[in-house]
Amino acid sequence: MRKITAGLFIAADGVVESPEQWHFPYFDAEMGAAVGAQLGAADTVLLGRVTYDTFADSWPAREAAGGDDAPMARALGDARKVVVSNAELAFTWRNSEQLKGDLVEAVTALKQEPGGPIGMSGSISVVRALLAAALIDELHLYVHPIAVGRGVRLFDESAGPIRLKLLSNTVFATGVLHTVYGPADA
Repeated sequence: MRKITAGLFIAADGVVESPEQWHFPYFDAEMGAAVGAQLGAADTVLLGRVTYDTFADSWPAREAAGGDDAPMARALGDARKVVVSNAELAFTWRNSEQLKGDLVEAVTALKQEPGGPIGMSGSISVVRALLAAALIDELHLYVHPIAVGRGVRLFDESAGPIRLKLLSNTVFATGVLHTVYGPADA
């Protein structure tokens, strides 16, 4: 069975919304390597529509520009991109397709297909649903030393208990904690 890894930039107060407004002062080569290892190793990337639109608006141009992040941009472009949305979508980024049917059933079937790891980045509502269904094998949280104060949090008040176990924890020089959780043993 394929493994799903999800990576999220998260503030110390649990906010995951709009990381582009607070995340970049903490991004460095150390974090780039960790994100690249998690997301860049995937041959399939599972994304919500909003995250997909953001990625599709930036990564193809970054690949074409040939800068320092062109290898990551190329890996993302070459990966199969499966997008979760209830609306019909038209795609401009290569290797993109829409997930059809019930989210949990479709992702369960996706995990059964042959292939390598399935990576996720952002896509909060999808991550929440897959955590609740115990379909995420590794949750990579990049906890930033900042309290944003307001915004969508990873776990809201409607979430039931989701038991996790710590797989690893690394402190980056910037003060960001890279914490990896997996499902707790039954």
